[in-house]
Amino acid sequence: MRYLLLTLLLFTVPAQAQTTLRLSGLTGELEANVQRYLDRYAATEISTSLRFQSRLEQDIGTALQALGYYHSEIDISLQRNGRNGSRLLIRVTPGEPTRIKETDLQILGDAQNDADFLAILAQAPKVGDIVHHGRYDSFKASLNSLAQRKGYFDARFSIQRLEVAPSRREAFVRLHFDSGIRYRFGQVSFSGQQIASDRLQSLVPFQAGAPYLASQLGELNQALANTNWFSSILVTADTEAITEHTLPINIELAPRKRNSIETGIGYSDDVGARLKLNWLKPWLNERGHSLNTKLAISGAEQSVEAAYKLPLQSVATDFWQLQYGLRNRDYQDTRAIESNLALERHWLLANDWYRTASIRWLYEDYTQADQEDSSSLLMPGISFSRSRQSGSGMPRQADRLLLGIEVSDPSWGSDASFVRLRGRAGYIDSFGDRHRMVSRLDAGAILMETVENLPPSLRFFAGGDNNLRGYAYESVSPLNQQGELIGGRYMATASLEYQYRVTGNWWLATFADYGSAWTDSPDWKRGVGFGVRWGSPIGAVRIDFAWGLDAEGSPFQLHFSLGPEL
Repeated sequence: MRYLLLTLLLFTVPAQAQTTLRLSGLTGELEANVQRYLDRYAATEISTSLRFQSRLEQDIGTALQALGYYHSEIDISLQRNGRNGSRLLIRVTPGEPTRIKETDLQILGDAQNDADFLAILAQAPKVGDIVHHGRYDSFKASLNSLAQRKGYFDARFSIQRLEVAPSRREAFVRLHFDSGIRYRFGQVSFSGQQIASDRLQSLVPFQAGAPYLASQLGELNQALANTNWFSSILVTADTEAITEHTLPINIELAPRKRNSIETGIGYSDDVGARLKLNWLKPWLNERGHSLNTKLAISGAEQSVEAAYKLPLQSVATDFWQLQYGLRNRDYQDTRAIESNLALERHWLLANDWYRTASIRWLYEDYTQADQEDSSSLLMPGISFSRSRQSGSGMPRQADRLLLGIEVSDPSWGSDASFVRLRGRAGYIDSFGDRHRMVSRLDAGAILMETVENLPPSLRFFAGGDNNLRGYAYESVSPLNQQGELIGGRYMATASLEYQYRVTGNWWLATFADYGSAWTDSPDWKRGVGFGVRWGSPIGAVRIDFAWGLDAEGSPFQLHFSLGPEL
C-alpha cells in the first residue's frame, strides 16, 4: 500500500506543477500584440528550458517589429513558486521606434483621378509615422479590394516595397498601383424566368456601358429577391464574353412555387388563442401580378382579407393594390360586421420612405355599448412609412415609422365628416451581444366629429399585447353611464423594454407600458411585467407576464405572440 501511495504521489506532483508567464513593461497596442503571440502557447508547451526561453524571446521580438520596434530589450527571469510550479517574468523595454523616412505612392491607370482611390491614398502611411507592418498590408489590401469592387479587374502593384534600415531607425515605402482600364457593364440577360423580360429589366439599377460597380449587382440581387417571384437567384459575370473591357451579366432564375402558406399563433388571457393563416400566390402571370389572402380567427374576431397586387414599370417599388376585407367582431361591448374595399397606389421615394395613396370604402353594421347603428364611409387617404433593420429574427438595430391620414365628407357620399390621424414609431438598439432595448410609440386622433357618429373600427381603444400590456385587449377607453366601453377620439401609448440574452437565441425581458384612450381628458394607465423571448427563424416568439397597475378586477394578463417586434 505504501508503494502504491508513493507511486501516485510521483505522478501527481508533476501534473500539478506548471510554468506560467507574466509580461510587464508594455502598454496599449504593443502589449496586446505581444500577448496575442503568448496566447498561442499551450500550457504544456511552456517550460523553464533555455530552448523555450529562446523561442519566447524570438516571438516577442517579432511581435514588436511588426509594430515598428526593432530595438527592444527583453529580459526573462525565473521565479520559483514552491510546489505550485514556477513563473517566467518577462520584462520588455521597447526602445525607440523606426519611423518612415520617405514615401513614394502613386495611383496609375484609370483610377488616378478616382475620388474613392484618392480618399484611400489620403490614409496611406506618411513620413514620420512609426512603421506598422499590419497597416501597410491593410493599405495594400484596401487598394486591391476597392479595385475589385469598382471594376479595375486588371489592377496590380508594379512596385510594392517596404524597406527598413533598423540601424538607422528609418523605413522607406514604395507603392505604385496600376489600376489599368475600368471595366463597364454589358447587357444583362435572364434565363429560367417565368416573368416577362421587360418586368425584370426594370429592376436593373444600371445601364449597359455604365462603369462596373459591385454594389449595384448586390442591389439587383436584392431587388429580384424582394419580388418573391423566385426560389433561387444566381448573378454571374460572363468573363468569356468580355469585349473591349465590357462585362456581360448573366442571371439564372428558378420560379418560386405558385402557392405559399404561412401560419401563426398567439394567445392572451382575454381573447384566448389566435390563429393566423396566410396564403400567398407570389405570381399569377408573366406580368408578375400576385394574390395574398389572410385569415385570422380568435374568440373575439374573425377576419378574411385578400389583396391583388399589380406591379408597374419599377416592379419592386411602384405598384397598385386592390384589397378587400371582411371582419366579424364580438368582444367586450362591441359587436360589429365591417366590410372594407380599398384601392391603393404605392411608391418608394428617393429617401427610402414608402408613400401610399388610397381610397377606402367602409361599411359597418355595429352595436357599441348601448348604441346600435350602421355607417357607410368613403375615405381617401395618404400615408408615409419607413422600415429598416439589420439582421432577421431579432435584429440588432431596427426602426419603423408610420404617419397616415384619412378624410371623410358627406359631399362625396359619406355618412360623416372627419379627419383621422394615425402615427406609429418603433426603435430597437443593441449594446454588446447581450443587451437590447425596444421602444414603441402609438398615437391617433379624430378631428371634426364626435365619437358617437363613427363606427367602432375608427374609434380608439387601448390595451393588449401590442400597445398596453397588463390590460385586456381594447379594454381601455371612455365609458358611458352604464360603465360600458364606447371608444375614444384620441389614443396614445408608449412602451420601453429591456432584454438580456441568457444563452443562444433566448432572452429575458422586462418592460413598462403607459397610455390611454380618451375623448375629453386622458386617464393614464400603467403596465409592467417581464417575459421570455426566443429569436426563431420566422420572427420573435414572445411570452409576457404583465400586471396592470391601474386595472380594475384582475390586474394580471398573460400574452403570447409571434412575429416582428415593431
